Amino acid sequence: MQSIAVIGGGITGVTSAYALAKRGYQVTLFEKQRYAAMETSFANGGQLSASNAEVWTCWSTILKGLKWMLKNDAPLLVNPKPSWHKFSWFAEFIASIPQYENNTTETARMAIAARELLFGWAKEENIDFDHVEKGILHIYRDKAGFEHAQKVSQLLAKGGLVRETLSPSDIQRIEPTLKGSYYGGFLTPSDTTGDIHKYTQGLARACERLGVNCLYEQEVLEVKADDREARVIVKSVEGSISHQFDAVVVSAGVASRKLAASLGDRVNIYPVKGYSITVNLLDEQSQAAAPMVSLLDDETKLVTSRLGKDRFRVAGTAEFNGYNKDIRADRIKPLVDWVNQCFPDVNTRSVVPWAGLRPMMPNMMPKVGKGKLPTVFYNTGHGHLGWTLSAVTADMLADVIDQASTSAQFVPA
Repeated sequence: MQSIAVIGGGITGVTSAYALAKRGYQVTLFEKQRYAAMETSFANGGQLSASNAEVWTCWSTILKGLKWMLKNDAPLLVNPKPSWHKFSWFAEFIASIPQYENNTTETARMAIAARELLFGWAKEENIDFDHVEKGILHIYRDKAGFEHAQKVSQLLAKGGLVRETLSPSDIQRIEPTLKGSYYGGFLTPSDTTGDIHKYTQGLARACERLGVNCLYEQEVLEVKADDREARVIVKSVEGSISHQFDAVVVSAGVASRKLAASLGDRVNIYPVKGYSITVNLLDEQSQAAAPMVSLLDDETKLVTSRLGKDRFRVAGTAEFNGYNKDIRADRIKPLVDWVNQCFPDVNTRSVVPWAGLRPMMPNMMPKVGKGKLPTVFYNTGHGHLGWTLSAVTADMLADVIDQASTSAQFVPA
């Protein structure tokens, strides 16, 4: 039985550990926080959304970014301060524009495949994660946005996704609590929502039942590897401790780029900050006035999910500002204002703000597979679809490791 280290206790690291443990590997999970899912997998938008599979690599994204650059409350905000990392990332982003259609369709296909695995694991492990199966409703305020979405629907359909075209009256019928004027929309009945933190924590407990050695509060100082083994050096109260394995999987979110560089690989992840608010629905009026159907507002780039009876999550925005985790009031205010505008009967006096760094590749596709060394593997760079894609990329990773472990490329120490 090969021993494998997985670095990262977020959704991709935990699903990687789970998929490998189910195939009989001896897995050790390293996480620097005290618990699983305490960073980017803590309070995202909650959507499991194949309908949000459109990659951002198109010229309209560039134009919007330039238009919004000087607006602090813009959905997309780029800090103009130059850095080589940012320049190289955007250069590769632009170079990926010709693959926009293919990558959108492939992402949709992967997201659909991920559902069966993710829901199956939740059922098998009895994980309660506030799962709501009412679909995701995309709303458009103008004709241009709606017509662009019609073209996107054709790409998603190639990946196997079915969406229903909606009139303004259809939108009102499906989610009567929503206020405002809308040109049209799309409903994806097969999409769902839930609490990523609850799901990841539940799957982490399942990993332990399967024999995964989950080592929390373990700051990884260095990873070393050669053709025969991998070593993970962690910080402890007594100094540094070195652990030896047959292979290592890097699923460390935005820290993956630095770890990859130390292993001789280039994984050009940029940390794209997203914000969320969790509105505590403390009274019956607010509970009745908050939507049960998940929404994606295309103009504001905000998504919503209903987490049980008394929580309403609103998330979105993209901020290119380096490895900065500050929660900015001027970025949170538009989310609260949006709730007040679209759901005026929801009381927003109790709002919990949050920010996390999405690990985003320039082509918007996750990095899954082998590194240059036969003992190094990656499952990282999922961007804004980390939870949506996590189960299928974990399964893909396990396939790659299975193939490598039976070939001459992977020789246990």
